[in-house]
Amino acid sequence: MSKEFDLYDLRITVVAIEGRSVCGMQIGDYFELTESSRLRIPAGKHFCMYALSAVLPLLAAKQRELHDNDWLARDSLVVCPDPEERLVMKIERTNRRMLDSEQLT
Repeated sequence: MSKEFDLYDLRITVVAIEGRSVCGMQIGDYFELTESSRLRIPAGKHFCMYALSAVLPLLAAKQRELHDNDWLARDSLVVCPDPEERLVMKIERTNRRMLDSEQLT
């Protein structure tokens, strides 16, 4: 019996900063989630841990195929919890990947 399944790789990009950026993030900064659990930040860049904490709970669901009527399938914007910064991130699927559950925990 096959133990393969599909997951999407994701890119989370800063698309707006409606306040003042105290964490040093800029529009266009991003990180990627690949191969189920690998977080990648471009060399020489950083990603604010508070912005990251706002988006983390949504990533496992966004990696999976969702019903068209599911709100999470339609919504892709997440806002950092810092009210002075109002940093807005967009979650996008970048690649569909076949994985083997035997290789994962």
